[in-house]
Amino acid sequence: MTRYALTIEYDGRPFAGWQRQASAPSVQQALEEAAFAMTGERVAVHAAGRTDAGVHALAMRAHLDLTAEVAPFRLMEALNALVRPAPVAVTDCVVVADDWHARFSCVGRAYEYRIANRRAPLAIDAGFAWRVPQPLDAAAMAQAATALIGRHDFTTFRAAHCQADSPVRTLDRLEVTRDGYRVIVRAAARSFLHHQVRSMVGCLALVGMGRWAVGDMAAALQARDRARLGLNAPPDGLFFVDAIY
Repeated sequence: MTRYALTIEYDGRPFAGWQRQASAPSVQQALEEAAFAMTGERVAVHAAGRTDAGVHALAMRAHLDLTAEVAPFRLMEALNALVRPAPVAVTDCVVVADDWHARFSCVGRAYEYRIANRRAPLAIDAGFAWRVPQPLDAAAMAQAATALIGRHDFTTFRAAHCQADSPVRTLDRLEVTRDGYRVIVRAAARSFLHHQVRSMVGCLALVGMGRWAVGDMAAALQARDRARLGLNAPPDGLFFVDAIY
């Protein structure tokens, strides 16, 4: 048995998320079916994270085990050919130790959220950014973001159906920058709660619009109450960008 680590890029729009679903397409299913078409083996593809419906990835890490011995480059090329027409691409493939696990060996995950802050509709970025037509104060958003960095109870920013054992997480990075009309939010942590990044971004946007004061972000965090969440950003602008091992 050989374990292969994959780096995967995908457009999340056609999928119900990463994880295999009973009645909806998923990224995991697309890759597992491609692997079966190549090898005849029923394999499980395990990922560093489980992205939601509509969420994208630039560099998701995953692994699969094969009894057949296949050169990594050949496996990558075959998966890319057989996964079509799904918008999924394997950009790297290497052999790893049997005890390496895409999810459990991962010590850090990073996401990027893209906001298109303009009144004009999106032509190129449609489906890959959240269009916010109201002017956003990125400096105020960046200031508000600092209240969330560190180890906290993130109940306010956790989906109601989140299955994590604890709402406590350590947020290592939450930065807001502007590049022209684009406002980018970058977040990094060992792990995230379900909807945590989208919930944080939604509330930061309220600060940027002036509907929340900078201090309201800290107050929402301290409330530890999902009912205090101001806004959950849509999935369009969210990208999984890195897994750290």
